[in-house]
Amino acid sequence: MGETIKNEGHKRRPHYSGKYPRKFHEKYKELQPEKYGSEIEHIISKGNTPAGMHIPIMVDEILDCLKIEPGMTGLDCTLGYGGHSSRMLELLQGSGHLYSLDVDPIEIQKTTERMRAKGFSEEIWTPVHTNFANIDRVCEQYGPFDFVLADLGVSSMQIDNPERGFSYKTDGPLDLRFNPSKGESAAERLRSLDTEELIGLLIDNSDEPYAEEIAAAVASAFRKKEPLDTTTALRELITKTLLEDTPLRNALKTDQTEAVKKSCARVFQALRIDVNSEFEVLVEFMDKLPHILKEGGRAAILTFHSGEDRIVKKEFKRNQKDGLYTEVSRDVIRPSKEECFRNPRAHSTKLRWAIR
Repeated sequence: MGETIKNEGHKRRPHYSGKYPRKFHEKYKELQPEKYGSEIEHIISKGNTPAGMHIPIMVDEILDCLKIEPGMTGLDCTLGYGGHSSRMLELLQGSGHLYSLDVDPIEIQKTTERMRAKGFSEEIWTPVHTNFANIDRVCEQYGPFDFVLADLGVSSMQIDNPERGFSYKTDGPLDLRFNPSKGESAAERLRSLDTEELIGLLIDNSDEPYAEEIAAAVASAFRKKEPLDTTTALRELITKTLLEDTPLRNALKTDQTEAVKKSCARVFQALRIDVNSEFEVLVEFMDKLPHILKEGGRAAILTFHSGEDRIVKKEFKRNQKDGLYTEVSRDVIRPSKEECFRNPRAHSTKLRWAIR
């Protein structure tokens, strides 16, 4: 009898109900962009971001600010999906070097495999697993740098994956950590805060107008021993708080659903900023940034909400006054209408730059 040959490399695609896959792990085409290029382009052309992907924002504007030339040494402080790094490496034309940082141990491994597959070898590109607050240590080993980019946005891969707990739209653990192996999860942090602390957190980190009502509802839930360990549990609590309270419901006026969505987004943003110490990390980064640049070196920073932009603007001006920058951007640069249509996640983006 002949020997049976098994195709161990073949894997059945995920099964799902309905015409289109809805759950993250079922979207096998979106999760394999290298295999389903035409389908991916169709999704992007409709203004959507494919699951597990991240579309780089304001690439042309960033490259215009950084003036990258072959032979330069650069630093991408937030590697993410590798979109910005890939374009910067193309401009280096195989001469010089780019170092890319990422604090997320899960995504940096995936992106490194993707970048190597594109042909970016160790001779031209080096990924570094560290927080961008540590740029002084990175500079000691690899710098100083001709150009530096920091994209402060949360990557779409993190948002889309329900296991990471970044989005109120999908059910998952209430985590929100960039590095899930370190520090407190958002659920743990929420349990440790008293009502006044939570009110302050929601106001300071996201300007949440219903901070007092939401904080009181969280405290009430914990008194009743109700768990708030999942994204769904917190979303439902916020929704119930805003829609079951008559004065609040009336204050929300006509579009109650949209108002609830915005509050959910702000609450998750505020917790994410706190869990990852984002403002503290950004201030530390901004303080160290001019000292890792060569004379004439350029820095560009993308921010995604007003708190970040205030810090960047303030620190750029302070360091210019102290003689550490020869020039900083006077006005913020915004993405084009065309880019915002193609990538809705670009809407809130602001770009600022500085020259050493």
